[in-house]
Amino acid sequence: MTDTHTHLDGNEFDADRDEVVARAREAGISRVFIPAIDLPSVETVLNVCHRYPGYAYPMLGLHPEEVRADWREALQAIRQRLVEPEVLRETIAVGEVGIDYYWSREFEKEQLEAFEQQVQWAVEFQLPLMIHCRKGQQELVRILRRYERDLPGGVFHCFTGNEHEAAELLSFDRFVLGIGGVLTFKKSHLPEVLPAVVPLSRVVLETDAPYMAPVPMRGKRNESAFVRFVLQRMAQCYGVSEEEVARQTDENVSRVFPKVAI
Repeated sequence: MTDTHTHLDGNEFDADRDEVVARAREAGISRVFIPAIDLPSVETVLNVCHRYPGYAYPMLGLHPEEVRADWREALQAIRQRLVEPEVLRETIAVGEVGIDYYWSREFEKEQLEAFEQQVQWAVEFQLPLMIHCRKGQQELVRILRRYERDLPGGVFHCFTGNEHEAAELLSFDRFVLGIGGVLTFKKSHLPEVLPAVVPLSRVVLETDAPYMAPVPMRGKRNESAFVRFVLQRMAQCYGVSEEEVARQTDENVSRVFPKVAI
């Protein structure tokens, strides 16, 4: 199994990061992908990935909620690190990037510009995208359409939408949906949405740790070992074995992230 989205570099794990990784390995998590969210996190992400070589893999980008007045300088500095030969060789995706109008539209225009620039990076370096989107799917899709032919693919992280939204995102053939703890929530409609319109070949597993812990761990700090609860619920939804979900989602990871050894 692969946790395609965990903030293992966060200070929430500073006291017991080795133990968190050990529990994940014990739970059958064979690799984890870690996204940067801003310029400082580029270094923490790279440092954690160097600490767990062949297990933790970096994704570099500027998160939409971190797009502020100085976004151009931040983006330029992230790119300067990305293009360093060793860093570019290690980096498996551009992320976490996207559009988020959930809390505020103060930097609406800036978010759009920052996202489009990073989509251009994905085309330039042929790296998949790790995309975050809340309350901005229409704008996000509009930008992606301009580059659809040249993009290598990516993940729509933390998908929680309806059947129409799923179908629209899956119209991008080389992209998949990232499914995490929300699938296990009592009021979630994902158990109905996924088998209705989303083939198992178009999903990957994630935690978004330390956030969004699945049932039965809600209210606790999320960690990669908890992917197993998402996998169990997904197997129930699709009516297949847990082994089949693990096999198919890892096959999807291999297809979307070709730089990662599966």
